[in-house]
Amino acid sequence: MITFIAILFAGALFAGFIGSLTGLGGGVVIVPLLTIGFGVDIRYAIGASLIGVIATSSGAASAYVREGILNIRVGMFLEIATTLGAIAGAAIAVFAPTHAIAVIFGFVLLYSAITSLKPKGEIKDIDNPKENKSDRLVEFLKAKGSYMTANGLKHYTLHHLAGGFIMMIIAGILSGLLGIGSGALKVIAMDSIMKIPFKVSTTTSNFMIGVTAAASAGIYLSRGYIDPVLSMPVMLGVLIGSLFGARILIRSQTKKVKFVFAIVVTLLAFEMIYNGLAKNI
Repeated sequence: MITFIAILFAGALFAGFIGSLTGLGGGVVIVPLLTIGFGVDIRYAIGASLIGVIATSSGAASAYVREGILNIRVGMFLEIATTLGAIAGAAIAVFAPTHAIAVIFGFVLLYSAITSLKPKGEIKDIDNPKENKSDRLVEFLKAKGSYMTANGLKHYTLHHLAGGFIMMIIAGILSGLLGIGSGALKVIAMDSIMKIPFKVSTTTSNFMIGVTAAASAGIYLSRGYIDPVLSMPVMLGVLIGSLFGARILIRSQTKKVKFVFAIVVTLLAFEMIYNGLAKNI
C-alpha cells in the first residue's frame, strides 16, 4: 500500500507539473496511470482525476493571479460554457460509448498539436484601433487585457468570442465524459480562435479547469466514484507539481512552452486513440 501511494504521488506530481505548464490539467496523466498502470476501474480513475484537476487549477491559478498574467474576466465568462458542458458530459457518461469519444478526441488533439506549432502573425497592440478591432460582445465584457513580458507591457484584445464559447462547451462535455480538464481544447480555443497570447490562454485555462472539473466531480461524488485513498495522494501531488510548473511557465519563453504543449498533446492523442480502439476507456 505504501509503495502504491508513493508511486501514485510521484505520478501525480508529474501530472500537476505538466498540467500547469501546458494548461492541459493533470487528468491527462492521472487517468492513464490509474487505469493502465494500476488497473483501477475507469470510473474511480476519473473521480480521482477530477479532484486532481481541481487541485492543479487552484495551485497554478493562485500564482498566475499574483503575476497578473491570466484574464479573470474572460475566464469567468467562458466558465459558464465549460460548466454547462461538464454537467452534460458527466450525465451522458452513464450510457455514452466513451471509447469512441476518446478516438475522436485523440484526432482532435493531433490536429491541435499541429496547429499550435504553426507560426502565427503578430498580434497587434490595442493602442492602434485601426489594426485591432474587437466585436461588441468583447467591448461589453471589457475583455481586453495586458501582461508583462521581457520587452515590457503587452496589450491584447479578443476576437471571435462566440466561437470560443462554443468550443468551451465541447471542452466541458469532454471533461465530464473522460475526467480530464480538457485544457487542450481550452487553450486552442483561446489561442487560435480568440487570438489570445499563448501564455495568457494557458494560464486562463488553468484558472478555468478547476471550475469545469468541480461541476463534473459533484456528479461522480453522488455516484460513489470518488475514493479518498486514490484522491488524497493525487490531490497533494498535483497541487505541489502545479505550483512548481506555474513558476517555470512565468519565466519561460512562449516558443518553448508551445513546443512542450505540442509534445504532450501528441502523446496524449496517441494514448487516447489506442485506448479508445482497445476499448480500455
